[in-house]
Amino acid sequence: MTSPRIGIYPGTFDPVTLGHFDIIQRASRLVDTLIIGVAKHSGKQTQFCLEQRIQFIEEHLPDFPHNGTVIKIMPIEGLLVEFARSFNATVVFRGLRAVADFDYEFQMAMMNARLAPDVETVFLMASERHQFIASKLVKEVARLGGDVAGFVPSKVAEALRAL
Repeated sequence: MTSPRIGIYPGTFDPVTLGHFDIIQRASRLVDTLIIGVAKHSGKQTQFCLEQRIQFIEEHLPDFPHNGTVIKIMPIEGLLVEFARSFNATVVFRGLRAVADFDYEFQMAMMNARLAPDVETVFLMASERHQFIASKLVKEVARLGGDVAGFVPSKVAEALRAL
């Protein structure tokens, strides 16, 4: 019997976007269990607290098919590779939108490979319809009164309008 394939999809998810859910759907085809790791301390100033970011994912996860894969949502604190090891995960999924993302993600993947050679990083390109969606841009559009309904789930759009 083979061991279950466990993967991690880490991020700040501030806020979670339709692009994030696209990556969740696609990553779920590749593993038996997918753990969405929500960064507790990312070095970034977040718009939403950890609990809100987790709640947004939990509320909207049923709206997106995930191929029967078990999905868990957990806060991450500390090194990603240690988080992955704590769940016996062998793969970390990272989404890429453009070449600009690759430079940073490549550096992080190489550092993680040195720290944990047994944990692979798999890059998933954002689908064409989501390539331009970035949480930072979504927050900016919302702050300036723009409509973000086509970029984030409905409750996230409501929360952004309420800020």
